[in-house]
Order: sequence, then C-alpha cells, then structure tokens
Amino acid sequence: MSNSPDHVQDHVRVAVIGGGPAGLMAAEALARGGVRADVYDAMPSVGRKFLMAGKGGMNITHSEPIEPFLDRYGKRRADIAPLLDAFGPHALRAWLDGLGVETFVGSSGRVFPTDMKAAPMLRAWLHRLRESGVRFHMRHKWTGWSSSDDAHSVRFSTPAGELDIAADAVLLALGGGSWARLGSDAAWVALMEERDVPVAPLLPANCGFDADWSDYFRERYAGQPVKPVSMSVEGVVQHRQGEFVVTSTGIEGSLVYALSSTIRDRLLAEGEATIQLDLAPGLTAQRVIDEVTRPRGSRSMSSHLHSRIGIAGVKLGLLHECLSKEDFADAAKLAHAIKSLPLRLARPRPIDEAISSAGGVPFEALDRALMVRQLPGVFCAGEMLDWEAPTGGYLLTACLASGLVAGRGALDYVEASKR
Repeated sequence: MSNSPDHVQDHVRVAVIGGGPAGLMAAEALARGGVRADVYDAMPSVGRKFLMAGKGGMNITHSEPIEPFLDRYGKRRADIAPLLDAFGPHALRAWLDGLGVETFVGSSGRVFPTDMKAAPMLRAWLHRLRESGVRFHMRHKWTGWSSSDDAHSVRFSTPAGELDIAADAVLLALGGGSWARLGSDAAWVALMEERDVPVAPLLPANCGFDADWSDYFRERYAGQPVKPVSMSVEGVVQHRQGEFVVTSTGIEGSLVYALSSTIRDRLLAEGEATIQLDLAPGLTAQRVIDEVTRPRGSRSMSSHLHSRIGIAGVKLGLLHECLSKEDFADAAKLAHAIKSLPLRLARPRPIDEAISSAGGVPFEALDRALMVRQLPGVFCAGEMLDWEAPTGGYLLTACLASGLVAGRGALDYVEASKR
C-alpha cells in the first residue's frame, strides 16, 4: 500500500495504471530500462481477467504464420503490425521460456503452457517484476487528473482516502468494457473524454447473440452444443466450421466468436442479422438431397434424417425451430435448409458478458510509441485501444505487445526529459 494519503506523494518516475497483461509488460519494459515503475490497480490483486481467461486452459498465442496471424486484426491490421514486429508470437514464446514456462502447440495451432494454467505463469512474472524493483499498489482506483494543466498528476481513490501522485509519465492500461467485476469497468472513457481525447464507442466482441427462441426450444435445448457445423453470415463471403452452444437466450461459443464482429456490425447497421448454418458440413449438397428425398416408407421424417444423415437432437430441433411445418415436410426445401439454415439473430449479448470489447482510444490519436498526442507523456496500451481480435491467443499477444511498445515509449520520454 502507498503512504501519504490526501496529498501529493513523493514523486514517482512512471505511474502504470492497470495491472493486466499490458500494464505488467509495460512495467517490465520500464524496469529493464532502469526506470522504476509503480503499478496501480483498483482490484485487490493484479491479473484477475488474465487468470479467469486461463481457467479453461491458458491459450497464450497462436502458431500460424505471421501474415494470417495479422489478418485476425481486421481493419486494424496495419496498426497492430508494428506492435507485433516488436513482440510477436515467437518472441512471446521465448519470453515465456525465460520465465521458466514451457509451451506446446495444440492440434488447433493454439499455443498453451504445458500445465495449461495461468496462475504459475503470473506468479513467476510477478516475482521477477518485484525483483526488478516494480512496486504494486492495490485497491487504488484511478479517478482522473489532480491538476487541470498537468497530465502527469493523477488521482486515486484508496481505502485510506484520496491520493494524488506526481509522475514523470503516466501509462494507462485499463482494459476495455467487459467483465467489470474483474476490473475492466470502462470508467476511464469519461476521464479521457474530459481531456478531449477521442474514444470510439465500446462494443461487445467475442460475444454471444440473442436468437429469441421459442419457449419449447429454449427449455429443451439450452446448454447443448451444436457440432460439427459450419456458419456464415448472409451476404458475406466468410465460412467457418466448428461448434457453438445453444443458450437460453441465443447462441455462443468459439464458432460464434470467430464471426462476432461481422454479426455485430451487421446488427448495428441494419438492426438484424441472419447467419446460415450448414448442419451437415461433411456431406455435399447433392448427397443431402439424395438422402432426404430417398423413399422413407412409414418412417417419420425425423427418423429418416437420423438414419440417413445423422441429423438428430439439437440439430433436428433447430430445423423445427427455424422452418415452417410446410417447409419441413417438403423434402427439397428441407434438404436445402440442412445445408443452409437461416437463423435470425436479434442483438449481441451485453458487453459485460463479452470476452473482450471493441472500440477505445483510436490509434489515430496516438503516436508510434502509443503516446496520446493530446496529452504528452501519457501512454495507452492493451484493450483500451481501438482494436479487436478473435479468441485464439490473438488478444493476449497484442495486449502484451502494446504494453511493451508503450513501456518503451514511456522510457524514452522519461529519459529525454532528463536531457
């Protein structure tokens, strides 16, 4: 805990606000450059979202070649590329090796620690940071600037009262707008806008969507996975295969997240979005037509679908949910629907449920070192920047890379100010 509540504390070199991966990597860059970093976080401990993300198996990065890797960042590809030049997936794995964390490449190309856990990695990292002189101040919530004309004087709310800090530089790594209970509450948006720093609206990314199910379908199938299946967005040349989960409100899961930005943007532009589901991705359209139209004797259509092409359970439920009784009874229309079933989505789930968020401080408001042009000596990193990426290690890699670049930028700024 910091001392000296209710007045300006002894001068600190760089105040790093936010103890997620980006903030911690910035602090490491500063410490390696010989500048002490003080890390402030509103939560009782750092890295809470990082630890939560690792509960199902800590996906650190991806092993695919750099060009398709960069494509995952969509319209921000050109802005993310210089960050990954500084700290890309190969450098990340080498860095982990230096922490004593061994990694392996899974069958999907994703990279994991050999123990699949986030906690040992975070413990080793924090130990090294403390050994290098980084100081941590928990339960310090950033509430803005303590001086209208000094961007390096910042204020915190602490258990001991209000605390003002004077620094040589400030580095903000406050996360986006998802999982507020873990610290990413987006309270920084209003504070940045007060200083005339532009902020693109925060939007849910890697999120689920509402489908307005019937009561019967919701009660019967909520919680069930749909696999294997292919998904595309109507009118967009984008086709992915994988699986998703039916929820009580709609759909979620890895296949949905891979297309979530396209679906979300369609909803924002048009008020609704329709996805196409291929419920039999392993069969050609002609094979499905042949099997569905094959004489079935006294068997029901449902039994026929099960025996001929393996359509049963939740897949059969989706056909009944999305087709009229007349279309389900029409073999030709049913065969077409099995290969291209339209599912209307009504809205994205709330941003606080999303894995990550889009929007934030645009790169156009920053220089190459991620310093805010409007606020010299103030740097931004991580998910509070305006970019997004699918799950698969792409989020963490870019967060760490941006933290490194911003940390080096703050280091250069502080060193230059001494000359």
